[in-house]
Amino acid sequence: MVIFNDFTLNLMHKRHTLMNTIGYFEIQSSDPSREIKFYETLFGWRFIKQRLLPIEYYRIETNTINGGLMQRQAVGPSVGYGTNAFVCSIQVADFDTTSELILNNGGQVALPKFAIPGRCWQGYFLDQDNNTFGIFQVDENAK
Repeated sequence: MVIFNDFTLNLMHKRHTLMNTIGYFEIQSSDPSREIKFYETLFGWRFIKQRLLPIEYYRIETNTINGGLMQRQAVGPSVGYGTNAFVCSIQVADFDTTSELILNNGGQVALPKFAIPGRCWQGYFLDQDNNTFGIFQVDENAK
């Protein structure tokens, strides 16, 4: 009979939990320098070019989850044809200020701001390569 102490059980639970969470994201772009400028300006993300890869690729460092930006290898979806990938939403301090910043930097509204009652304000946007992303502001009074 194997007996686990609380520390071991907790560690096993964390490992199992981490195995089923999003641990990395990628953005595809037909113009990586344009998207780098866009996301650096909006969220302060750091982009590090990765050498020795067969494609143009940048590692993205954020305050939480990290990701990558890659040169798009095929034609992307046209506006109006919906999303063809997972969509990530970024938590922001002020939805309206961030929305204005997005629009002033070439982004477009994909789905206007709406309330998720008792939780947050949510909305979706397109970057300049028509990639969909969301932003949300936590607000227990949203309705």
